[in-house]
Amino acid sequence: MGLKPSYKPMEITLIKRDKNKTYLRSKLGISPTTLAKMSNNEFVSLSVIARICEELDCRIEEVVEFIEVND
Repeated sequence: MGLKPSYKPMEITLIKRDKNKTYLRSKLGISPTTLAKMSNNEFVSLSVIARICEELDCRIEEVVEFIEVND
């Protein structure tokens, strides 16, 4: 068993703030590749997550959570 990230909390936070991933890409300069990784629940840099938290004025738990997976 292992853990993998889920960015579902970020989707909810973006909706609450009436924003979308395109906003993050243009405002923060997040690459399309990084956004694709997030859509596929892959690991991304903690610095990217920190920038998202700062921009959305939220806690890390509102951007990413870890879910258990069976390998």
